[in-house]
Amino acid sequence: MLRFPEPFRIAGSYGAPGAFKLDFESRELWIIASNEFDWDHVSVSLKTRIPNWREMSLVKEVFWDDQDWVIQYHPPKKDYINLHPFCLHLWRPQFESIPLPPTIMV
Repeated sequence: MLRFPEPFRIAGSYGAPGAFKLDFESRELWIIASNEFDWDHVSVSLKTRIPNWREMSLVKEVFWDDQDWVIQYHPPKKDYINLHPFCLHLWRPQFESIPLPPTIMV
């Protein structure tokens, strides 16, 4: 289940979707989190580059429980919607299980 970490909130109402900022190793991660349409969704951006694995992992740890699986989709190019050049997204369906690969492949 998606969490809304109040100490990092910069916009929105307590306990609800909104905007957040995480400081990580002298960088600012700008985050929008929502739980609408039966999906948990977090977008993560930096001002000058795409977030890296460590930054995305931190966001996952802050917004979800350790046992939760979340995914990053790579849609067909025709379905791209790019509103920010340095933004990545994490997703988790709220009422369905994500198909998981064999553990040995993870």
